Amino acid sequence: MDLTVVTYVVYLAVSIGLTVWVARTLSRNGKIFLEDVLRGNEKLADAVNHLLVVGFYLVNLGFVALYLRVGSPVDDTREVFEALSKQLGVVLLVLGVLHLGNVYVLNRIRRRGAMEREQTPPVPPQGWTAPAAEA
Repeated sequence: MDLTVVTYVVYLAVSIGLTVWVARTLSRNGKIFLEDVLRGNEKLADAVNHLLVVGFYLVNLGFVALYLRVGSPVDDTREVFEALSKQLGVVLLVLGVLHLGNVYVLNRIRRRGAMEREQTPPVPPQGWTAPAAEA
């Protein structure tokens, strides 16, 4: 079998495995964060979490597919490892950037909600105070 094909098979297997593992980890651990961002609305947190996971799969697997091609034919074992390290390194960097982007956006939403809660008075107004008399 051609070593270029072996490189493709290993790249796809590792990339898809990493994508599934990262998506499951983010989904499981991100649910608590989403519930906090969405003020305890568990149904909405589950829905948003699921949509984020689907988007994550689509973007990452699309990138993995587009980045499949190796620049030059792979002739020996050393070139297999070099090609795999380059391609998997880029995939991991893209995974990391996507994750940081999601966390950044969700943290901004969370902060905005916290600021709104702080600006709301804890007790509604109970009456009016007459203006001070002018001397």
